[in-house]
Amino acid sequence: MINVCVFGAGAIGGYLGCCLSKAGANVSLIARGPHKDAIEKNGLTLMSEKGSETFQLKVTDKPNELSTQDYVIIAVKAHAITGIVTDLEPLLNENTAVVSAVNGIPWWYFYKANSGTKLENTHIDSVDPNGLIWNTINPKRALGCVVYPACEIEEPGVVRHIEGNRISLGEPEEVNSERLKVLSGLLISGGLKAPQKKKLRDEIWIKLWGNCSFNPLSAITGASLDVLGNDPSSRLLIQTLMEECQKVGEAVGAKFNVSIENRINGAASIIGHKPSTRQDIELKRPLEIDPIMSAIVEIGTKLSIPTPMLKHVNGILKLKAGYLGLYARNELIDKLTV
Repeated sequence: MINVCVFGAGAIGGYLGCCLSKAGANVSLIARGPHKDAIEKNGLTLMSEKGSETFQLKVTDKPNELSTQDYVIIAVKAHAITGIVTDLEPLLNENTAVVSAVNGIPWWYFYKANSGTKLENTHIDSVDPNGLIWNTINPKRALGCVVYPACEIEEPGVVRHIEGNRISLGEPEEVNSERLKVLSGLLISGGLKAPQKKKLRDEIWIKLWGNCSFNPLSAITGASLDVLGNDPSSRLLIQTLMEECQKVGEAVGAKFNVSIENRINGAASIIGHKPSTRQDIELKRPLEIDPIMSAIVEIGTKLSIPTPMLKHVNGILKLKAGYLGLYARNELIDKLTV
C-alpha cells in the first residue's frame, strides 16, 4: 500500500486526501484546531454535487507521530512552507516524493530547468528566503503540480468540492518517472484527471498569468473576475500585467500557447467569482503575494527584464495587506522586488 501524507488538510488538502483514500492509498492528514478535532471524532466528509461521503483517516498535528511516507503533499499556502520544513523531516526517507500543491512559482522551479539562464539550479528568495526549503527538503524530491479544483471548508471536518477535478503533474526534469506514474494513477483512481506533463512549467505560467493580474486587482478593489475583465481600465491594467509576466516567463523558456485576450475573456466569463487572494482578505487570512507576484519581479530583476507595473501593483497589494495585518514584510524579498 502506498503511504501518502497530506500536510495541511484544509479545503484542497482535504479533497486530495479523500480522493487518494478512495483510490486505496494509506492516507494520513496533518491538521490542527477544530478541523483536526472534528476529523478525529467524525472522520472527514467530502461533499459535492454527487452527494457526501465520509472517510475515516488518521489525523494528527504532530508529524513525528507518523512513519516515513512514499509521498508528502504540501497543501498549506506557499508562503507558509518555510514555517513547516523542519516538521516535514520526520516524514521523509530517501525515496519520499514531495508535491507542493500551491499557487505561483514553486520553490523547486529552477531545479534542472534547462532555462538557459544563470538561474539554473538556484532558489528563488521570494518563495524560499535564503534557500531554506531547497536545502532542507532537497529539490530532487520535488514533483511538480498545478491545482485547478475549487474547494472550501464548509465547517470543521467537512470539505465541499465546488468545481474542477484536474491536477496536472510533472517531474522538474521533464521525464516520465515511475513515481510520477504511480501518483497519477492513484489520483485518477480517486476520480481526478491527473495528466503527466513533461512541460509542466508552461502550465505553471499560464495559471500564473491570471494569479498575478486578476488576483491582486480583486484583492485591492473587491471586484469579481467578470467585473474586472469587463471594465476598460482594469482590463487594460490586467493586459499590461500579463504582458510583463509573459516576457519574464518566455525568458526562462516558458511557452504561452494561449493569447492574452482569450485568457482575459476566459476569466471574465466566470460570473461573480472572487479569486483566492480576495477571499483571504475577506476571511482575514495571510495573503499569498510573494509566490504569485514578487517571484516574477525577482526573476525579471535578475535577468534585467523590466516589470514596472507588476512592481507597482505588488507594492500596493503589500501595503493594503500590511495595513490589515495580513502580510509580514521580509527585507530580503523587498531588496529584490521593490
